[in-house]
Amino acid sequence: MVTRRAHLLEFAVLGLLHEGPTHGYDLRRRLNTALGPFRALSYGTLYPALTSLRERELIAEAPDPARTGKRPRVVYELTATGKEHFADLVARADASAYDDDGFDVRFAFFARTEHDVRLRILEGRRSRLEENLERVRERSVRQRERMDAYTAALQRHGEETAEREVRWLGELIDAERRHPTDPGPQP
Repeated sequence: MVTRRAHLLEFAVLGLLHEGPTHGYDLRRRLNTALGPFRALSYGTLYPALTSLRERELIAEAPDPARTGKRPRVVYELTATGKEHFADLVARADASAYDDDGFDVRFAFFARTEHDVRLRILEGRRSRLEENLERVRERSVRQRERMDAYTAALQRHGEETAEREVRWLGELIDAERRHPTDPGPQP
């Protein structure tokens, strides 16, 4: 059974290799940048994923022509099948694209995502956050008198963080509707 994390890693690897061939060390560095500082990726996770992608003929290995010496470095690159598979993945806008684990990874590759898919993902993410925020607020009201000061402060921090992300998503959605090729909020 393939886990959600494995799917996200597959998506991210294919997305980075879509930009061009690279070796494992650089791929790991770029994945850690794309996935964020709180999702450290070990070689023990990366290389089995690369092996799986290679066995499925989504990527291929080649010796690094820039490296000479006793032990040549391997470069990974997308195959035609890998490019098609990535195109299929990037075209999806299901719930996994805007859940807490998947959104950041999908957002990192929005430049390769079609306008209507980006918009559905942004709207789905905003809707999900608004629903979660409403549930948290309802629970907070019911449990406020039982919370100590630290728990209440943490609760407020979570609400403020979610509110900030909802506003940011709203700005992105508005910008996406105005200028589908330039996602930055307009002044």
